Amino acid sequence: MIAELIGGILSGSLALLADAGHMITDAMAIALALFALWIGDRVEDAGRTYGFRRAEVLAAAINAISLWIIVAWIFFEAYHRLRGIEDIHIEGPLMLIVGTLGLIVNIAAAWILHSNSEHSLNVEGAFWHVMGDLMGSVGVVISGIVIITTGWVLIDPILSVLIGLLILWSSWGLAKKVVAVLLEAVPAHVDVEKLCDEIEDMPGVALIHDVHVWTIASGYEAMTAHVLVDPDLAKEQTDFILRHIREIATGKYHIHHVTIEVEQTLTGCTENHLVSHLLQRQTF
Repeated sequence: MIAELIGGILSGSLALLADAGHMITDAMAIALALFALWIGDRVEDAGRTYGFRRAEVLAAAINAISLWIIVAWIFFEAYHRLRGIEDIHIEGPLMLIVGTLGLIVNIAAAWILHSNSEHSLNVEGAFWHVMGDLMGSVGVVISGIVIITTGWVLIDPILSVLIGLLILWSSWGLAKKVVAVLLEAVPAHVDVEKLCDEIEDMPGVALIHDVHVWTIASGYEAMTAHVLVDPDLAKEQTDFILRHIREIATGKYHIHHVTIEVEQTLTGCTENHLVSHLLQRQTF
């Protein structure tokens, strides 16, 4: 980061300065990710029954927003250079040396983070920061080669814009995942209607309703539901149904926190969320 900042000032390269600015957010992103991992392991208490597991989601959201701020600055500076508002004088050799150094560092950082990026929104946020930086370093190297060989300095702001677009594209998937978690959307790997059908196909189960499935944090999903059973069932049979429901939810759909309320009558129950699977059955 320091090398690219100094190199960008001395060489006059916007791509290097953009990469240095992005590296600053990289450092913040990784620090934020480490903090979220640390605080996420703290024990639940009466005031926070899920502990601080959502801290990683907030960290990922902050990472995505900071990426967009950096991209806005890149576009602003590139616009001024392309319009000729700012004079462009770039030292190609210095730019190429510093860009190559940054590329090596970012490849190493991306390799370290990649193995866990698929299992945590928090680590994924840090990973995409580094990937954006890696793409920036590639752009810097290409710009340096073009400027040295042809003297065409406009390649610098043009590639800076392309780098910004790539960062936006790479961060969009992360932002969508964060929004889905914060809105408590159903996890992508859970088909709720199929889950309901499987439970209602169990002997003794008449209806499942008031179903809610959502994500607390990466790899930690929760489910609540009301299950109407035959009132003539013995306690042992009801207990068996409960165990089987939990086995389906945890074993097949990988839902970690399952809460089921057993009902023998709908009298007094005002909850009617998610009965669309019943309407779908009636259609056929």
